[in-house]
Parts: sequence; structure tokens; C-alpha cells
Amino acid sequence: MKKKVQILFSAFLIAILAIVSSACGTQSASTGEQNGTKGANAGGSLAGKRIALVMQMNLGTFSAQYISGVKEEVGKFGGQVTVFASDGDLARMAANVDAAINQKFDAILIDHGTPEALQNGVQKAVSKNIPVVVFDANIKVPGVTVLQQDDQEMARSVLDKLAKDSGGKANIVKIWVAGFAPMERRQVAYEEFMKNNPGIKEVAAFGSATANTALDTQAQMEAVLKKYPNKGDITAVFAAWDEFAKGATRAIEQAGRTEIKVYGIDMSDEDLQMIQNPKGPWVASAAVDPKDIGRVQVRYAYQKLHGDKTPDNVVLKPVLVTREQLPAEKVTTDTLSKHIKDWGSSQQGIVDWMKK
Repeated sequence: MKKKVQILFSAFLIAILAIVSSACGTQSASTGEQNGTKGANAGGSLAGKRIALVMQMNLGTFSAQYISGVKEEVGKFGGQVTVFASDGDLARMAANVDAAINQKFDAILIDHGTPEALQNGVQKAVSKNIPVVVFDANIKVPGVTVLQQDDQEMARSVLDKLAKDSGGKANIVKIWVAGFAPMERRQVAYEEFMKNNPGIKEVAAFGSATANTALDTQAQMEAVLKKYPNKGDITAVFAAWDEFAKGATRAIEQAGRTEIKVYGIDMSDEDLQMIQNPKGPWVASAAVDPKDIGRVQVRYAYQKLHGDKTPDNVVLKPVLVTREQLPAEKVTTDTLSKHIKDWGSSQQGIVDWMKK
């Protein structure tokens, strides 16, 4: 009987020690997760994060490639992306930000939008310690990183190309729309260019962002071509967005007015095909690789999740792509780097712990 009691008591002690050991182990792991926002353990703690991408407009191949860049980079960190498309509706976009907060996403990426629509939602996200990284919207909230392309440089580079090609004398059509931060910055460069180039005259200006921007632009450009039917009436088109450039290009081609040249901004695989067409009007475009934009935005979001200090503003450097630089064989944005220096190779946002 005595021996049986001793056995039971020994088993009880072993069980107690196991529980204590397990509890200590759990506390240690928990502490490691809480304190492991920096250093070697952080990579593991960042796996499985849910990232919300809230977009003002998901339109055209540029947006498709931008989303691809976001998903590719989040995948490298072991996370997953949910896209909230707003179809150009700013009230819906604000509601999408709120939805991402309420669904407790780990980080929120924002593509375009306005401060009036987004400021409150972004502030709410930050107050709940949800990292926010914005692309092409003038959001000014402490702790939020805002990415933008160097829009003025993009406009300057294509306009300088236009001036060079036309010998400094041209009648041009401007396709542009107000209300978008990148467009407003491009307009600043345009106004400066027109002031410094008196031989270049604006004969028409229009533009609207809709669910069918390229088609609507095509119809508007057709009307402008009818108003200016003679060769020489229009020398070139400055299109401040690739959706505008697509519509203008198609209208010019259908009218048989390919003496008119198109100079655009932004780049996608579809755009490249049009620029490579030796008989087409679209001859140059300034852009940042849309996939790179998505990749860089994700890197700053994960820096925030890692506990790193991030800048308030990040400017993405563009490149000028011209038909003369491209080969006869088909080129895509994935192979464009073979012909255009600095395309698709941005290292912005990469920090040492990411390399490990």
C-alpha cells in the first residue's frame, strides 16, 4: 500500500512539473512574439499577414500589373492580399477603408483617392495600430507613408521629347483631368513647359476619368479630329494617363491621321504593343514599372509591421520609353529592362532584414 502511494505521488509531481514547464515555454514564445518586432525572429512573426489593397479605380492593364506587383511581393512575405475596388466612387472607397479596419486586416495599402474621402478612415486605422501606405494620394497623417511617382519629371520628359520631335513648333491637344494628385502635379509641369515653349500652342483640351476612360477618350478625340480635319491642324497629343493615350491612339488610327503623334504617361504591356507599332501614332511614354510600384508599397508596409521607422514620403523615379529604343520583336514590361535602363529593378524599400 505504501509503495502504491509513493508511485501515485511521483506521477503527480511529474504532471505538475510538465504543466509548469509547458506554461514557461508558452510565456517565452509569447514574449518572443511581442518583443520580436525586430531581428531574426521577425520574419516568422510576419508570415500569414492579411493585407488590404483599397483602390479608387481598378481599370486597365496598368492597374492589373500594379495589383500583380502587390500580390507578388506580399507572397514573398508569406501573406495574402484582398483587393477592395471602388469603381471611382470615393464614398465607396471610404467605406472600403472602414471595412478593412473592421475586418482587422494587418495592413492597408491605398491606391489613389482624395484627402477629403480618406483622411478620417486613415486616421482611424493608424489609431488602431494598422499600418497604412498610400500611393498617389495627398494624405497627410502622422505615421503614414505616401508613395508617388515623380509626376513632374514624367510630364517634363515626354513634353521635351514632343518639343524635340516637332522642332519646337506644334499645335497640340492636351488630355488631362483634375481631381487626382498625380494629374495635378503633371499639370504643373505642363504649364511650365508651355510658358517656356512659345512655339507650341494648345488647340484643344479635354479629359474625364470614367469606368470606360479609353473608350470615352476615343469618342472625344474623334470629335476633336473632325473639328481640325486638315493635316497640320494638330501636330501631337499630350496624354497625361495611358488610358487617355490608348483612346487618342485608336481615334487617330481609325481616322487615318497617323501624322499626329501621341506622347503619354504610364506603361503597361498593352501600351508597349501600341508604341511598338511602327505605323502607330503613340511614340513615347514616361513611366514607373507598375509592378515595381506595388512591390515598393508592400515593402514599406512590411517595414511598418516589422517596427521599422519609415519616411513620410517616397518618390519613385520614372524612365522615358521611346519607340526608337525598342526592338522589332515584341517586348513586355517583364522584358523591357533588356532595352531600357533602370526599368523594373527598383530596390527602394528593401532593408537588411528583408535580404535575410
